[in-house]
Amino acid sequence: MTSPPEDRPSRVSEDDRDTAVQRLQEAYSEGHISYEEMDEHLHQVLTATTHSEIVSALTSLPEENPGTTSTIGAVSGRILRRGAWPVPRFLKVESAFGRVHLDLSRAVIEHPVVDIELQLGTGRATITVPRDAVVDVDDLHTGWKDLRYKTRRPSRPGGPRIRISGAMGYGRLKIRHARR
Repeated sequence: MTSPPEDRPSRVSEDDRDTAVQRLQEAYSEGHISYEEMDEHLHQVLTATTHSEIVSALTSLPEENPGTTSTIGAVSGRILRRGAWPVPRFLKVESAFGRVHLDLSRAVIEHPVVDIELQLGTGRATITVPRDAVVDVDDLHTGWKDLRYKTRRPSRPGGPRIRISGAMGYGRLKIRHARR
């Protein structure tokens, strides 16, 4: 019996692998893991064929301090996060002019709730959330254009809750669920 296409494990991209290697190296340099642990986890990451194998190699790393807020900012240009990047508990995105694309579909989300605060002037923003995520946009204020998001019932229980707040000036925010 074969599983439906949406339940098949996703393949690992080079971006996913590079991000995971960087996270392991940072954990080693900060003294969170020993050289032997880093070597073992690097072998897991470099030989992984599915996204879940990479996530399992990173789960033993210490969690980020839940009280801190990570900020991604740009005056102009493009802000892009994709692949197996670690999503902090609180994420603030600031952009005066330009595009923002946050892809959480393959990101390492270790918290049951993630708060994303947007402070955007002009330009478009796209946020791709995992299939099983629950999205809350009640505290987001849009100026010129309305939000494009259709609430979706999670396909599997236990997905992360993504709370999006903040303000958008002259631009549009599009939120979509990943297809895989």
